[in-house]
Amino acid sequence: MLLAIEVGNTNMVLGLYAPATDAEPAHLLHSWRLATPLTHTPDELRIAMHGLFALHGVDLKSVDGVAVSSVVPPVDSMLREVLENFFNVRPLFVEPGVKTGLPVLTDNPAEVGADRIVNSVAAFERYGGPCIVVDLGTATTFDVISARGEFLGGAIAPGLGISANALFDRAAKLARVNIRKPGKVIGTSTVDNIQIGLYYGYIGLVDGICERMIAELGPETKVIATGGFAKMIAPDSRYMKTVDPNLTLDGVRLIYERNQDRLKRRPARPEAQQGIHR
Repeated sequence: MLLAIEVGNTNMVLGLYAPATDAEPAHLLHSWRLATPLTHTPDELRIAMHGLFALHGVDLKSVDGVAVSSVVPPVDSMLREVLENFFNVRPLFVEPGVKTGLPVLTDNPAEVGADRIVNSVAAFERYGGPCIVVDLGTATTFDVISARGEFLGGAIAPGLGISANALFDRAAKLARVNIRKPGKVIGTSTVDNIQIGLYYGYIGLVDGICERMIAELGPETKVIATGGFAKMIAPDSRYMKTVDPNLTLDGVRLIYERNQDRLKRRPARPEAQQGIHR
């Protein structure tokens, strides 16, 4: 089985995939969400992962491949060490030099985040192009894929959570409120006013950018939403008609599958042969 990992600025998502068979394609069996381990030790991360696997009765030995998309470089070396020792495999990190099948037509392809690459790979594979992926996480990214499956670029905006925190931090008299869909559009209390401004203001941001991108790409452009805020925001958007919460994990899986020849050529690590932490 494959363990696909998405390391974001706030959360780390793990997805366990059953391999493809003659009867069915590869599919997601379990997924878990942890806080991104910026301050965790390797032992703390091992304990957390062991607990998740034990909770669902998953044998560690059943994992024979690991692939990682990370946008948090300080975590990468620790995570690599934990994964190598925990599963006795060399994880594949989505980074320059890895085969993705996605031409990147930007000024500096190397600076495009791994999350945007895997989102684009999965979106084109599942929905075709042209399409726009709106990833509503810590930051909100807009990834634009052409009809031929090329990454054309996009946009980055502060995420809904960051926007709310900035408002609460800088406006002394405004108390923190839950971010949720308000029951009305004309607020009659301070809480109503804040929730309306955050919710509908953010939909306006997303729809405004999508509208301009679609004007350049063409009316056949599909818009796919993913990320932590997607299920909340998408229902009232004019353009985000498809919500795919597992898009990023599926992109990690696809890139892993496209690098099987490369993985087979890599020599096993000596410590992996000794079965450390098996």
